Amino acid sequence: MKFKLLLLGLFLSIFVNAQNSFELINTKKAVIPFQFINNLIFIPINVNGAELTFLLDTGVSETILFSLENKEVKLSNVEKVKFSGLGGSLSIDGLKSERNMGKIGDEIVNTSMSIYIILDEEFNISSHVGIPVNGVIGYQFFKDHPVYIDYISKKLTVYENSDLLKKKVRKFEEFPITIERDKPYLYAGVEMTNEKKDSKLLIDLGNNDAIWLFPTLIKNFVYNRPNIDDFLGRGFNGDILGKRSRIHNFYLGSFKFEKPLTAMPDEYSIQHVTLVENRKGSVGSEIMRRFTVAFDYPAKKLYLKKNRFFNDPFHFNMSGLDFKQDGLEWQQDRITIETQKSATVVNEVYKDAFQYKFSLKPIFSIAGVRKDSPAYEAGLKKDDRILSINGDLTSEMTLEKIVEIMKSSEGRNITMIIQRKNEKLTVRFTLQDPIPYQE
Repeated sequence: MKFKLLLLGLFLSIFVNAQNSFELINTKKAVIPFQFINNLIFIPINVNGAELTFLLDTGVSETILFSLENKEVKLSNVEKVKFSGLGGSLSIDGLKSERNMGKIGDEIVNTSMSIYIILDEEFNISSHVGIPVNGVIGYQFFKDHPVYIDYISKKLTVYENSDLLKKKVRKFEEFPITIERDKPYLYAGVEMTNEKKDSKLLIDLGNNDAIWLFPTLIKNFVYNRPNIDDFLGRGFNGDILGKRSRIHNFYLGSFKFEKPLTAMPDEYSIQHVTLVENRKGSVGSEIMRRFTVAFDYPAKKLYLKKNRFFNDPFHFNMSGLDFKQDGLEWQQDRITIETQKSATVVNEVYKDAFQYKFSLKPIFSIAGVRKDSPAYEAGLKKDDRILSINGDLTSEMTLEKIVEIMKSSEGRNITMIIQRKNEKLTVRFTLQDPIPYQE
């Protein structure tokens, strides 16, 4: 991680423009294409002249920079801070920078952008996404203007005001939300087995699961069976561990989801998180992607309309493997050159002609193996490099494609060729859902 900081002293700035807002320039709406990977939205933002990629996350209150992938950004007005959040550790050190210039295209500008910088180089989600990701943005992006998200076209639209949005969402279902500590909350129906309970949940676009529940905050909570112990993700303070299972039903207004996957972080992973009153968990992007979504923070409204993803099944990565991309490497491809025969030449022997092309290809490895999973029983280990899956080279795949294969269908046979140090091994296992819902 390479930062070029223009240090004007480590101090608490008292002359900061408190507005810290993105504004529309010479337009009443602006359209932003986004990348959609593993249920997460990534948008481009130019910060002080550097083109960066940010995860769009309603679950964070501040704009955070954690990796620049060898890019340089000048950041001024810097002070030392500490971060606290999900994960077991108490806090990590960082910096805060004020009065930066943020631009999204030519139509959305923030002339007083506040940025928090994580100095720990291990905090980097790029390898688990498959593209360079430089930071996370949440409340700053949503707080002043309605935002309309179309997961089908992979475009979001920022509107100047609520009146313009209302014309777009006339046929949507409307939900009241609260904005607490700069994050959006709503009430949803959680039915663990047979009793539906209205529960206050954070709307968390930066969480690619369907639902998170906090067992220690729910009276008489009993884990549904079957359930598994699993790695749930990584927060500011380290790994988040807990259980995964399914619940009977989940309700958002008139919308109903049957047997959705649910993650339940353990008490240790949330011990340093300051939670708002009565919060029971989160609704994540595996639910939200099934709608066309409009957030209107100023009016405290959320609008939802089914899209074609609505009835997708809730599939689980049945391999037990967590994958990561370990950068790129040059690989040699052989290309056939077509030759043309001359009409005046008789009995000439033509041989295939080839040339070689070198191109950058992704490298994938195993970041973790869940105990007692099919991959664990087959002998796969952390840091094994994956060369092929079912005969197809992983260098021709994306990280998202690999995960899709592992979610595809129970009973599917998987054959992997892996490299472990200097040895190539063939490993076989069968996908098995460890948490099918049982009445």
